[in-house]
Amino acid sequence: MKPFVLYCKSYSTDLRRVVRLARSIQQHNVEKLPFYVSVPQAELALFREHLTGLDTELLTDEDIIKASPRINLEQLSRMSGSVAQQVVKSEFWRLGFSTAYLCLDSDAVLIRPFGLSDFMTSDGTPYTMIDEAHDLLEDALRHKRQRVVAAFNKEADLVQQLFQREGRRYSFGPFPLVWHRAVWESLDTRYLQPRGMSFADAIALAPIESRWYGEALLAYRAVPLLPSQALFKVYHYAWQFDQDRRAGMTAQQLAQFYCGVIYQSAWEREMDWPKEGGHLFSRWGRWLRRAAGRI
Repeated sequence: MKPFVLYCKSYSTDLRRVVRLARSIQQHNVEKLPFYVSVPQAELALFREHLTGLDTELLTDEDIIKASPRINLEQLSRMSGSVAQQVVKSEFWRLGFSTAYLCLDSDAVLIRPFGLSDFMTSDGTPYTMIDEAHDLLEDALRHKRQRVVAAFNKEADLVQQLFQREGRRYSFGPFPLVWHRAVWESLDTRYLQPRGMSFADAIALAPIESRWYGEALLAYRAVPLLPSQALFKVYHYAWQFDQDRRAGMTAQQLAQFYCGVIYQSAWEREMDWPKEGGHLFSRWGRWLRRAAGRI
């Protein structure tokens, strides 16, 4: 078992984004950390064709679910795609490839050389993304997005109450995240199994996989907690990206603090495969915003 790998769960709409991600990893992966990509079985040949030569290990989502003792494909098929993918990503550890992994989304891009020390200590303790998201929430208030604050509080309270933890509301993100198999195992053996639940059941109850991991870490302390700020610069909302772009913020500047950047796929629909998604009026509206230099 390797100490650490990179992992991304994807599907065909994000094919071009995954190719971009794989190229950026190949360019900056100085220690040659293994990079796994999982996709639906039906799309495996497509990804194999486009990722040839990009140092990726391809596997199927079905491989991961088959390794999960209390989840079946029929149960997963009843979930929406955005929820089902959380189950797949969070069960990757069961394949036994590594002790810990960086869970990436398809819209990530690496912007500087990186290695194991960016994600965990020499003794194998992972860095855990944890703070109270004040920067994001303050920014939301400045832009009169009170609903962002309300949504954060609601989802934090939901999982916190399931673990009967009192105290401050934490954010266990943003993605990408470093996840350790010992934390997932502790959640499984100490919370899910005693309640007759699978992780699919947990996600159906509260579809926020990062909070399940974070609250399990706080509850069971399967690994030491080493707090860390975000590994990647994440633009959660369009106004944040516009703000930095207008200020002239460059990838070289961001690389002083981050390994990479997340560009939300909703703002890059022209990268959808095989063509830009959405109905005609949506595509036209996005084209006008791009022409005007806006998202």
